[in-house]
Amino acid sequence: MKSHYKKIGDHIHLVDERNTGLKVKTLLGLSISKNFIPSVANIIGTDMENYKIIRKNQFACSTMQVRRDRKMPVALLQDFDEAIISPAYPVFEVDDPKTLLPEYLMMWFSRSEFDREALFYAIGGVRGSLEWEDSCNITSPIPSPAKQKEIIQEYNTILNRIDLNNQLIQKLEETAQAIYKQWFVDFEFPNENGEPYKSAGGEMVESELGDEIPKEWKLGNLNDIASFSRTKISIRKLTHKNYISTENMLQNRGGIVEIDELPQMNNVTKFTIGETLISNIRPYFKKIWMATFEGGCSNDVLCFTPNQKVIPEYLYYIVERDDFFEYVMAGSNGAKMPRGDKDWIMLYPIVLANETTLNLFKRTLTPILDLKNSRRQELALLRKMADNLLSKLATVEN
Repeated sequence: MKSHYKKIGDHIHLVDERNTGLKVKTLLGLSISKNFIPSVANIIGTDMENYKIIRKNQFACSTMQVRRDRKMPVALLQDFDEAIISPAYPVFEVDDPKTLLPEYLMMWFSRSEFDREALFYAIGGVRGSLEWEDSCNITSPIPSPAKQKEIIQEYNTILNRIDLNNQLIQKLEETAQAIYKQWFVDFEFPNENGEPYKSAGGEMVESELGDEIPKEWKLGNLNDIASFSRTKISIRKLTHKNYISTENMLQNRGGIVEIDELPQMNNVTKFTIGETLISNIRPYFKKIWMATFEGGCSNDVLCFTPNQKVIPEYLYYIVERDDFFEYVMAGSNGAKMPRGDKDWIMLYPIVLANETTLNLFKRTLTPILDLKNSRRQELALLRKMADNLLSKLATVEN
């Protein structure tokens, strides 16, 4: 052990406060990405008084399955004053927060090198658990409190810029969605004079389904603008970060998180940037994501490739609507775990705008999408800067 390294166990202690009297209602889970998340556990019939209370600036961790996941999930509670978590999670806190700042310790836990050391200590067996005593033997340099504060401030500056970028990306996405709805749902796209088409008296005609649509537009099906990806990729070329299954897609258009474990198979469907992925198991959960990187997905995830007539966002905005998921459910098979029928899905009726409007939509969205992509590139750079700062903690001195 390096001379300036100290055992983490010498500076922390376990806390075991139970939810007696059901005083605390907020239930949290612990993700593999080292964050607290709203719990999705089925707690019907569960004795919630046995759950552990965790308070602000306390930690929770999972020492189970470290070898399998190749990570030790651990998180610092900062967004709540108190919450409850599974009694299976050890809860601990720093002995003296003036000597070892909880935020600094969390930075150390966030390092990939920490996970590798935890993996080394993990015992054998199927679960590959890490004993609490062994986790306490993991070491860390502990500089002066002043130096810790300096490092935390530098790290938080990067994290704040990451948050600002994420907020801007979200606003740009909302703007793009609003434009889509205005043009292709409300039919208020600009006419030749730049006025909203329908409000300005644009000619509407009755469609085969009885609804009115703009003249020169027509009804079609999803297969007119998209197809299923048939390209395969070896599972050996994928990681926890770029493999998508129905398990790591979030409900209600929540996006994705990292998968816990890669499947035992040779090849899976490849997806590329701009393709739309939808979980085909229990479609009513509305698990959908437009790919921002390349990777692979399971057979239970449908990968839609837009054709050359439309930009990826046009396809995504069509299939992320409630009407689409209701349609998929109407043609699904199975009662307990319904699965969408691929042939039925591709016959989903859509309104096909004329080429002029589609081209104008593309030109209108291009500056928004370019700015969003540039922010994503900056995000990647900022995350790399954050990772580099975490790596340098190993050499920090007073």
